[in-house]
Amino acid sequence: MKVEIIPVWKQVTPALTEEVVAFWREHKAIADEAVARARAQQLVCIARDEAGAVCGVGTAVLKVLPRLRQPTYYYRQFFAPQLRGRGYIRDFFLRCKQVLHDYNASLKTPESLGILLEIENPKIAAAYKRAVEHGFDAVFIGYSPRGLPLRVSYFDDAVLQPPVRLRAPAAAASGRDVAPHKRNTPLPAAGVAAGSITTENAS
Repeated sequence: MKVEIIPVWKQVTPALTEEVVAFWREHKAIADEAVARARAQQLVCIARDEAGAVCGVGTAVLKVLPRLRQPTYYYRQFFAPQLRGRGYIRDFFLRCKQVLHDYNASLKTPESLGILLEIENPKIAAAYKRAVEHGFDAVFIGYSPRGLPLRVSYFDDAVLQPPVRLRAPAAAASGRDVAPHKRNTPLPAAGVAAGSITTENAS
């Protein structure tokens, strides 16, 4: 199957939003339409099949993981069934990473050091056991509050920023994250959200 990967970061139109929401609905990926519409605004790249239909999406949202105290993009990826198991995961992910890298490089001050991955798919978690997976340039950093492996794929030449100040030691100890625009406020109740490069049947 021939697949075209199309960057759409910061270029999501109302028409594309409707198309992607319908894609998620068709595959029962995101049940809540309001959540789906909000997620669509985080699109990095989409994949289209030979007929021009959306068959894969990658999204990213800026997060600060307390254990890192550095901003990263929390990344999710979802493929239609016909793409799974065909070797598209790595190429699609690397294209999304390049798009986000180039965007950060264009900023006066980069907003992220790289991409945060929560490995939910047990088959992929079992397949990637190395502390550093060079195919994805992903480094193991521990486990999420859900007990899932966490990895970070850093951008080339990423430079540490001043550490984010945390005001909620109990929340930090539990592994909860904080939005970058609230770096000097108490951490929110939500932990690392479900989804990632290997979540939502991305394999």
